[in-house]
Amino acid sequence: MSGNAIILESTVLSSNRRKPESLARLKQAARKLFVERGYDATRPQDIAREAGLGHGTFYLHYPDKRACFLSFVEDARLELDSHVGAQRSPGQSLEQRIAATLNAIYDYSDHHPGVLRAAMTDEAVIDAEGVGVQSLLMQWGREWAELIRDAARDGSACRSYNADIIGQAIVGALHQTCREAHQAGRSRAQLVENLTRFLTRALKPD
Repeated sequence: MSGNAIILESTVLSSNRRKPESLARLKQAARKLFVERGYDATRPQDIAREAGLGHGTFYLHYPDKRACFLSFVEDARLELDSHVGAQRSPGQSLEQRIAATLNAIYDYSDHHPGVLRAAMTDEAVIDAEGVGVQSLLMQWGREWAELIRDAARDGSACRSYNADIIGQAIVGALHQTCREAHQAGRSRAQLVENLTRFLTRALKPD
């Protein structure tokens, strides 16, 4: 192999190694800025600068800020899903599953301040061109709907409900309740206990 070929191969290998590293740095920087500044006030060049990378590197990984933000939202969703899954266990009653889910959400929020608030940015804010986006709240609504369907199948929840409607309703109620509780200084224990009792009774079989 010629000297030039060796240099070229070494350059390609070095570039391939840098790509995952630069993406990780961009993700970390984007997360920090979206949490601190919000979607509107964060620019691609800000993210690249925060990551210690050139502006052009941003566009090697993301076509635009919207794609970067949606990646941030998906990462937050997967992290939270993993956190919720770790709190649940087979054989839990509906009440225990609801309490475990709520506690997992609050645990995640405590350990990752501001992430869920930033990730729940209204899809209308990031979709000026009218391209449909599945918001984090809507995704959570679908996950609550699955919990309700599972409970209905085992007889611990009402089967006559439309699980998709109720799932979205629960997420909307939780979102508003958490905002009010934060302003009022309510404790997590009070929130979990009241919401768990309320949802368990509301979902009980006919």
